Amino acid sequence: QVQLVESGGGSVQAGGSLRLSCTASKYALSEYCMGWFRQAPGEERVKVATMDVYGNIYYADSVKSRFTVSKDDAEDSLILQMNRLKPEDTAVYYCAGEAYGTCGRDFAYWGRGTQVTVSS
Repeated sequence: QVQLVESGGGSVQAGGSLRLSCTASKYALSEYCMGWFRQAPGEERVKVATMDVYGNIYYADSVKSRFTVSKDDAEDSLILQMNRLKPEDTAVYYCAGEAYGTCGRDFAYWGRGTQVTVSS
């Protein structure tokens, strides 16, 4: 079965950076729409960024100009580079993948998440 695994979470001070990575088994990340979501304590999970196979990228307004999503085709991984982190970025971050190359449908596959904590 498809498995997505996130890595790279941790604790950082405000203004710092973290790089999240998502790898998969039995699933070629480069062939599908991929996304990053996050869920803060007591809040709903929200979409942070998505990227389709044509390079079309979406960012939530709250992370624009600070976060960058990319695919490492050589490693077949999905990357989320997070810069200028703020305390409000604290959340569990999830990698997700659709069953299609374009985005816009429900994400079929989800990782278990990685914790990101930003202290002020």
